[in-house]
Amino acid sequence: MNFLIFKKLTRFSFLPLILSAFSALTCQVALADGVVVDKVYHPYVLPNEQEFEWRMLSHQNDAGNSLGQRIAYGKSITDNVMIEFYIVGERDKDGDFGLSAYEVETRWMMTDQGEYWADWGLSLEVEKVHELDIWEVTTGLLFEKEFGRDSLALNAFLIYESGSDIKNEFETEFRLQYRYRWLPQVQPAIEIYIGQDYTGIGPTFMGIQRFDGQKQLKWELGFITGLNGDDKDHILRASIEYEF
Repeated sequence: MNFLIFKKLTRFSFLPLILSAFSALTCQVALADGVVVDKVYHPYVLPNEQEFEWRMLSHQNDAGNSLGQRIAYGKSITDNVMIEFYIVGERDKDGDFGLSAYEVETRWMMTDQGEYWADWGLSLEVEKVHELDIWEVTTGLLFEKEFGRDSLALNAFLIYESGSDIKNEFETEFRLQYRYRWLPQVQPAIEIYIGQDYTGIGPTFMGIQRFDGQKQLKWELGFITGLNGDDKDHILRASIEYEF
């Protein structure tokens, strides 16, 4: 299944150009210091939408294993703008799990779904590291194009880190997801991530179960492998999101 998905992906003639541009940019700009792999965002907001979200990220490499989790609550404040609040926790080197950061995220759906040849959105995120003077502001361009049952999503982020406990710098990250909408509950995908000394690719599976009204449950599970030459560099990501 994954090979067939990747074969379909390569039929888009503009994809090699996009990847080449991303690779060129990541060679020229200082990139994010944290883990690059995370959720690939879609540029959609529902009117009167509320949601609870949980995310988990397990990163295993030659240096060991790290684990991070996020819990969030979000609400649309207009028909096309949503704001979401996150509490971030991480496991430290001693194996203890505790609070590590706070985040506020805003997403703006710039175009209605299907209004133009592609759907566009913007995101803005502000993060404060717990008990340290480290701030991170991230602005993102969100893109999605549907071809029948195929969907291509791109995220491009510009990040600025500042504070007395960190070097002030600009960074960039890029995420790509090709998804085949086989069934609402089961949608296989291929994801690509580019960031700080890191390029990763791997399969992801996701789905959505709809209930009454706009109540729905979304799930994602992905396994991303680093392509940086390390003997072991794997990331397992998972998320559950309930919208109502």
